[in-house]
Amino acid sequence: MTRSMADTTAVAGLASGVRGRVLLPGDAGFEEARRPWNRAVDQPVAAVVEAADADDVAAVVRHARREGLSVAVQPNGHGPSGDTDGTILLRTGRLDGVEIHAAERWARVGAGAAWGPVLAAAAPHGLTGPAGSSPLVSVVGYTLGGGQGWFSRRHGLAADGVRAFDVVTADGRPARVSADSCPDLFWALRGGGGDFAVVTAVEFDLLPVASLYGGRMLWAGHRAGEVFAAFRELTATAPPELSLWLTRAEFPQSPPMVALDAAYAGSAAEGAALLGRLDRIADLISDQRGAMSPADLGDITGDPTTPGPSLSRTELLTGLDAGVERVLTTEPLAPVLSVQLRHLGGAMADPATATGPHGPLTEPYLLYTVGLTPSPEAAAAVAAHQAELVRRLGAAVSGRKPFTFLAPGESVRSVFPEEALARLRGIKRDRDPRGVIRSNFPVLDGV
Repeated sequence: MTRSMADTTAVAGLASGVRGRVLLPGDAGFEEARRPWNRAVDQPVAAVVEAADADDVAAVVRHARREGLSVAVQPNGHGPSGDTDGTILLRTGRLDGVEIHAAERWARVGAGAAWGPVLAAAAPHGLTGPAGSSPLVSVVGYTLGGGQGWFSRRHGLAADGVRAFDVVTADGRPARVSADSCPDLFWALRGGGGDFAVVTAVEFDLLPVASLYGGRMLWAGHRAGEVFAAFRELTATAPPELSLWLTRAEFPQSPPMVALDAAYAGSAAEGAALLGRLDRIADLISDQRGAMSPADLGDITGDPTTPGPSLSRTELLTGLDAGVERVLTTEPLAPVLSVQLRHLGGAMADPATATGPHGPLTEPYLLYTVGLTPSPEAAAAVAAHQAELVRRLGAAVSGRKPFTFLAPGESVRSVFPEEALARLRGIKRDRDPRGVIRSNFPVLDGV
């Protein structure tokens, strides 16, 4: 019997055990349902299940365990690796409940809830969540990978603020996981990825934000050197309440541009004073800075709202010396679309806050590069340019990567300290010896 025939036989009984939609190869809608957000990544699967609730999740895991299959979980397909051959793709997008407990400053959200609705629900209470740039990314997927965002310099990664998880274990049992009930699994899920259990809900601390100031400043591309110099100057003394991200971009049919995105957890007057250095740079195309609601955090960078093919590469940088400045401000970008520098540090580098598998992120900057890849030839050109860019940056590249930013072909071996990775692998072998649950980036990769 061929692999495809065996997979078809093994998933044949799925529909009788769940209330949600089950799609098999050849069914109408299957091809679209299996595709990830990044259309450049092929995602072969044996079946797609759109779970109606946590009971469906448990039923799918039990079926997979019984039939010798694996389950790959994605709410909406962000962060795919393509390592899904023969799996049941479990879509948890319908588990999108959001509960805000304003008096106690915490939230409970389902596995399919995206950051946009969570921020909108929390904002009227003067609260926000530890969100990143996109309002469309799921809270659970983002948090399982650590979750680096606008308030991470002040409060740490999103995973550091988790109170508890509701999960389905690898043997198909529902469980509640907290520091008290199951400390090893709780530690692993707070930034170690989704390789250990299927998370159906998460509870996490909300952050008080009495006022918020931020937005994007955009200049003509020939001002990149001046903006970079200001960025380096500002980040050298920035308080943890201020996050700054610099982006140099060359979009098709558009002139080169350079942008500085800011979010400051404080008053507009304080924020404007902190960023006053930027007002002296000429050729400003637009300035969207101002007092804002936490519900509008996703508007700052204007991340894509529709799927498409792309290739990204992320590196952590040890500093911004003259060589880094030259490479990032004067080297041609094409065929890369944009390069972004994010200022890290603060609570992310503090061992007292960063207690999950990642440990402290001691590198002060994150470099994210991305290019469009509508064809294999375009993908090869983008990958080659990204590799050359990294080569030119030399010793400023630390070699470590954040889990949330891993790209296809990369491994968790570049994410975790050796001791933490060994511990994660031990938890995986203990909790899921049959490999029923498959993360986008498995911790046993390469073992």
